[in-house]
Amino acid sequence: MGLIKRISRSRAVQESLGLLVASYLKLVQRTNRFVMEPADAYDRIGPQMPVIAAMWHGQHFMIHFAKRPQDPAASLVSRSGDGEFNAIALRHLGVRAIRGSGARGRDIRKKGGVQAMRAMMRALADGEMVVMTADIPKIARVCGEGIVTLAQVSGRPIVPVAVVTSRRMDFNNWDKASIGLPFGRGAIVLGEPIHVPRDADAETLESARQTVERELDAVHERAYALIGSRDPGAKARNTPSTALARGSRA
Repeated sequence: MGLIKRISRSRAVQESLGLLVASYLKLVQRTNRFVMEPADAYDRIGPQMPVIAAMWHGQHFMIHFAKRPQDPAASLVSRSGDGEFNAIALRHLGVRAIRGSGARGRDIRKKGGVQAMRAMMRALADGEMVVMTADIPKIARVCGEGIVTLAQVSGRPIVPVAVVTSRRMDFNNWDKASIGLPFGRGAIVLGEPIHVPRDADAETLESARQTVERELDAVHERAYALIGSRDPGAKARNTPSTALARGSRA
C-alpha cells in the first residue's frame, strides 16, 4: 500500500474526513428549501416504523435528510476503506453504521453480507429504521434480492426514498452519483410502503423486487420534476433488470 493510501486510511484522517463530510451535508440541508411529497408522508409512514428505507446507490449522500430526528436509524455501509469515513460521517449525522455489503459472483461471507443481514434484522427488531441501497453491487438502479429478502424475514415494509437538490454535482461514474450544493431548492419524495409476505414464494419475491425497482425510479423521477430538473441517473441499461437480478444470485 502506498504512502498516500496509508495516510488516507489512518484513523485520524478518516475521522477528519467523516466530520468534514457530515458538516458539509448539514450545510446543504440548512441552506436548501425543501418540499416533501406527499406532504403528510410522516403521518402515513410514522405508524409503520421501523421501516426499511430504500435508495439507489449514488443518491445516498443526502438520504438522511428524510429522517425525522426522533427516528433511530442504522445504515448499511460497505467494509471498504471508503466505507470507513462514510460510517464516521453517518455517526456525526445521527445514523448508526452496519458494516457489510452484498456480493455478485464472489463469496458473500467475505463481504460481510450474512453478518450484515443479521445485524439489520436485529436493528429492525429493536425499533431502528434501516437504510440501504437496493442496487445489485456495481450495477446501478437494478434492484437486487437483498432488500426484499430483508423485508420478508423481518416483516417490515420497504419505503422508496429520493432526496435531490436543484444545485448539485453529478458524477460520471458507475452509479451516476449526485451530491447537493448549498443555496438551492430540494425535494424529498417518499413512496408507498411495500410489504413482502413472510411466506412469499420465488414468484412473489421477484414481483416485490420489480416493484421496489419501479417505485424507486418513480420517486426519483418525481423528485427531480419538483425541482425542474432531469434525473442524470435515469435508466440507461441494455439488459433486462430481471435477468440481471437473477444472474446475480450467489
